[in-house]
Parts: sequence; structure tokens; C-alpha cells
Amino acid sequence: MNTRVWIFLLLLFLSIFAKSQEIVNRKKSDSLDKKERVKNDSTRHISEVIIQSSRRNLKLNDGNIVMSVSGNRDFKTSTNILDVLRKTPNVTVDSEDGIFIGGRISPAIFIDGKPVVMSSQELQFYLRSLSPEMVESIEVNTNPSSKYDAEFKGIIGIRLKKNTNLGWKGNYNGNVSVNRFNYRENSLNLSYNTQKIAYNLQLGYNSGISTYRYNALQRLANTNVMRTSTFQNDDNKVKNFQFGVDVRLNDKNRLGLNLRGNFREIDRNRGGSLYTTNKDETELVFNTESENPTLYNQNNYGITTDYSFQNKNFKLNFLGNYLSVENKQNDDFINRDKPTSQLLSYWKSDLLNKITIYTSQIDVSQKIKNATFEAGIKYSNSHTNNNIRYDTLAVNNQFVFDPTRSNQFSYKEKILAGYLAYNQKFNKLQINAGLRFENTKSTSNAITIDSVVSRNYLEWLPSFSANYGFNKDNELSVSYSRKITRPVFSQLNPFRFYFSPLNYWIGNPYLQPSFTSQIKATYRYKNWVTSFTVGKEKDVMTRYPLYNPQTNVLEYLGTNLPYRNFAVLETNFPVKIAKWWNINTQLSGFYNHEFRPYLDEVFALRIYNYEIRLNQVFTLPKGYTVNLFTNYESKTGNSLYIIKPRYTVDFSLQKAWFKNKLNTKLSFNNIFDSYDQQLEFRHKQIMDNRLRHWWDSRRLIFSVSYQFGSSEYQKNDLQRTEEENRTR
Repeated sequence: MNTRVWIFLLLLFLSIFAKSQEIVNRKKSDSLDKKERVKNDSTRHISEVIIQSSRRNLKLNDGNIVMSVSGNRDFKTSTNILDVLRKTPNVTVDSEDGIFIGGRISPAIFIDGKPVVMSSQELQFYLRSLSPEMVESIEVNTNPSSKYDAEFKGIIGIRLKKNTNLGWKGNYNGNVSVNRFNYRENSLNLSYNTQKIAYNLQLGYNSGISTYRYNALQRLANTNVMRTSTFQNDDNKVKNFQFGVDVRLNDKNRLGLNLRGNFREIDRNRGGSLYTTNKDETELVFNTESENPTLYNQNNYGITTDYSFQNKNFKLNFLGNYLSVENKQNDDFINRDKPTSQLLSYWKSDLLNKITIYTSQIDVSQKIKNATFEAGIKYSNSHTNNNIRYDTLAVNNQFVFDPTRSNQFSYKEKILAGYLAYNQKFNKLQINAGLRFENTKSTSNAITIDSVVSRNYLEWLPSFSANYGFNKDNELSVSYSRKITRPVFSQLNPFRFYFSPLNYWIGNPYLQPSFTSQIKATYRYKNWVTSFTVGKEKDVMTRYPLYNPQTNVLEYLGTNLPYRNFAVLETNFPVKIAKWWNINTQLSGFYNHEFRPYLDEVFALRIYNYEIRLNQVFTLPKGYTVNLFTNYESKTGNSLYIIKPRYTVDFSLQKAWFKNKLNTKLSFNNIFDSYDQQLEFRHKQIMDNRLRHWWDSRRLIFSVSYQFGSSEYQKNDLQRTEEENRTR
């Protein structure tokens, strides 16, 4: 362990030392005449090591980092765009492939300027189907303006390579991940372009087994010691299709249609045990084991229509969406005494969840000299209906209806939104200002317990930004925005989601939306970018544990905290140590101060933490590229829990063949199996609880990508709506 840490620190020191020496030598070269300075600017000597200016793969757009992807050495060994995001500045991808920016913000994903927002699993499927060679750039926006939906507290914009060639083109991407089990991913992209019509078809099929482990040590109120252990295998089968037609009616009008479907089957086997002893662990109190087999199916269907009109400096866009989601899940919960195999309890559940969403929006813009005026309006209508039935095994070996666990829940929501935006450039200064309104009408109906909650509220959400470019190497940006986060459907639904017979969480239909106001400043010096964000969130939505000492049941309940203050400081810089060795360093610091009433006390701790990432690329002879990616996360947490530090080291190798038509990659992720998450409850007088989550992120991956056809790249027009993200 110590050896690994010292290696990590050595790599970090070398990266920072190299960057500092580059600056020192640049200052010394100021005394040279202009001709000599131009001649020697790209090469600076430090003993035996040569420090060179890195290729310009990074720029700012209104204070947002924009990274080139295709042709960027930093991403050459990346398997897909999800892997690219893992190495992108200001972006974090966790063990379950969840995407975050600014520490804890789950961003919207945009493709070619249009939202691609969906459930996390479907989003991961789509991002895995995109190879780095298909993507032109990625833009990370951590403070979106009022032009965007109020729920978009962050945006990752992915711009695909344009396909301007006529004819057809194809691309196949395949990956095989190996650890204890294996997982296979396959994606086929086909496109055909004529003078006026572009067709595209995407087919995908993924299958394999993923694993997860959960362990907990809890000292109970009666001084007993209880150890919880859970092991879970998910046998996944996912199918996906997408068909799109893009018609250029004339030079001013364009019409697009997109049909898609995503079908997911999961056969889950979850087993667990509760091992309880007395205080000094010398006497067994009880030892139970549980089985929880699950069959899960999800069927998604979506239709998108897209129309645009452009005449000189005037633009009009219409976007319409329809989405249908159906979830079915059957569970068995079997609990036995382990020493005797005696059946203690047995219940079954049958879940049916249906979601329907309609949205439409119109956006217009008019450019007048150096100023642009924009306006838009959007309407969305969504309805979700959730029905779960529990049946419990009775003394006569017959299953009977269990009204204490069963639940029927309905949620309807209508949102009418509009915005006005203005931007203008004054020489080196660019100003952007906007104002958005959103009127929300919602009704949640917990039919089983006869509880109806209706809301109708209007919110005004302003934004402002200013960007000043001193010269080509220096620019400064400052921005402000106010955002709203509505609770997702699962957070509102008041029924139990079981982790084990004594551990579950419950939704809260009375949750309020949260509001965030923040200011962000960004400064760029050449390829060195530093940003600082400070803000306040009110009515923070969170979960808290509630322990019952009589039954030993641990519930996680939803609530709104009064507020939290936060700040984020991030800096990243690339260094080219030699022609064959590039290092990209990312340093992030986080501050979080939340006001948390809990039971009969109030906790308001100030939490500081940091992250360090090094992405090293080695360009070797004969076309081989090697990547070594290291990531360290310090101790963090919140007012209730401590989260222990963790780190990961990834290695990957890439080689292209047949004039870059065939691309092969070999990766070994999380080499030391060191990226599990460990939590500890801070306040022992309330509850002494330690948790550990482990995911199968240590894996060997072989990937292959092959391009064929008469054109080289495909353009996807995949549009989705913000509401699709809230179906999770």
C-alpha cells in the first residue's frame, strides 16, 4: 500500500515540477530577441528532460472548457465516450458509471446542441456506443444560462464528427470485459446520405454478468454486534435500436424524425446474511441468511420530431418528444435461520410501473449586428403510475395479500416554461443575460394510504455571464445562475425499496424542490485553466438513516435540509515532457457546509476534500499508444457520514491497423481493486454503523472498432427531454 502511494506522489510531483519549470524557463526567455524567442519557444531544456508546449486541445467557450476528442492523444486509448469523460477535466465518473460535474451535480447530456437526457442506464448504453473517433469535442458547462431547462445545473455537450460525404458508412464497436465473470458490448452504426436525405440506423446488444457486494458492521442499541453481508449478481441482456431520417427540404428548412427503443432484462440473484453476536463477540445471538431472486424488464419507446428554419440572421427550431416507459419486476424475499435452515419469513412482490411523457418546445433567435436576441417556450406533460403488490407466506403455507407493504402511487406533472436571452460582443468583452420562468403543476396521489399532494408554483430564474479576452493566451469569465431541482418520481413514491429484510428506503411525497444560486469565475492562461465556484442550495433533498432499536430495522427516509453552502476550486494543465510523453494534471478542492437537523440535534459540519488525477500518455514506436490514468479522492462525507479515501490506477494500450480503419485497445482498469466506497457514521452516541460498497470495476477489457463504407463519420441526431431523466 505504501509503495503505491509513493509512486502516485512521485508522478504528481514530476507533473507539477515540469509545469513550474516550463514557466520559469519561459520568463528567462523574455530577454531574448524576438527572432530567437520564436525559434526556441517550443523547446525548453531541463537537464536531460525536454519540456515542450502541448498541442492546443483545450479552449474556453463562455467560460466552459471545450476539449477536442478525435485525434487527441489523451483519449486515444479510451474505449468509448464514457471512458473519455472519466479523463475529462471537471468531470467524475463513479464506480457505477454515474456522471457528475462540480463534485455532486448530475449533468444533462447534449448531442450536437440538443438534450439527450434519459435514465442513467440507458445513457450509459448510448455513450458506450460512441467511439472517440466519432466525437469532435466535449464541452463542460458547470453553470448553464437561463436559456436551458432550470433542472440543468450542469451540461456536458458532445459534438459529433460531421458526415458530409454522400453514400453509406458503417462502424462497429465491440468490447469484452473480463473479471470473475464477463460482459460483452456490441454496437453497429450505419448511415446513408443523399443530396437531400440522411438516414441513420443504430443497433446494439449487450450481455453479461455484473457483481456488487455490500458489507456493514453495526453496534446495536442493546450492545449486540451485527454484521451484514450481501452479494449480488446481475445477468444483463440489453437490446437497442434507433432509426433516424433527416430531410433538407430546401436551403432554409430542415425536418428530422427519430424512432428508438431500448429493452432491458435483468435476472438478479442476491444473497445475504445477518450475523449477530454479543458485545465482546463471544456468543452467537442469531445468524440468518436471505435470498432475493429478482426478474426485471424495462421497455422504452420514443419518438422525436425536429424542425428548423433559417433565413439570414433569423432562426426557428421546433422539438417534439413522446416517451413511453414500462417497468416490470418480480421479487422473492426468503429469510432463514442459517444453522437450522428454518424458514423465518417469505414474501413476494409484483411491480408494474408505467410512465408517459409528452413535450414540445419552440426556440427563435435574431442577430442584429453584434447582438443576438433569443426567446423560447416549452410545455411538458408527464404521468407515472406505480403499483406494487406484496404477498406474504402465512401459517397454512398459502400466500396472502400484505397491505402493510403494498402500494399504488400516481404522479402527474405539467410544466410551462419560457425564456428571454440577450448576448452581445463589445471588442474583447462578451455579455450574456437571460431570464427564465417555469410554472409547475403537480399532483402526487398515494392511493393506498389515501394521501394527495397538489402543488402549483411559479419561479423566475435569472442568469448572467461576462467573458473578457485579454489576448489569445489569457481570458477571464464570470457567470451567475439560479436553478431548480425537482424530486424525481422514485423520491416521491412512499413505498419500500428493500436492500435486505432489515434495511430499506422509502420515498417522501412531501419533498419540496430545491433551489441553487451560484457564481463561477474561470481564468485561462494558454492550456492552464482554473475555475472557482461558490454557491448556496436551499431545501436540499437528501436521505437520512432512522434506526429502530426494538426491531433492528434501519430505514432511509427522504427529507429537505434548510440549506447548504458549497465551493469548488478546480485547475488542470497539460505538460509535454518529451515528444513521446504527455501528462495532464487535474486538481480539485471541495467545500461543503450543510445545515442538517437530525433527530433532536442540529449538525452543521464544514467538510473539505480534494481530488487528484494524472493522465499520462506515452506514444511509442510502430504506432502503439500507452495510457496510465491515476485518480485519488481524499476523505470526505457530510454531517452524518465519513467517506474514506480511495484511489484507482488504469492502464491501457492502443494500436491502429489498415490505415486507421481497424482500432484495437487493451485496458486493465482499477488494477489494485482499490475503488470501493467505505462509510462510517460520525455520531456513535446515536448509531455506530460502518458500510462498504464494492463494485466489479477491476476488469480486463479488449475492444475493437472497425470503420467501413464510402464515408468516414456519422452524424447522430438523437434528441431527448429533461423529463426522461426523471423516470429513473
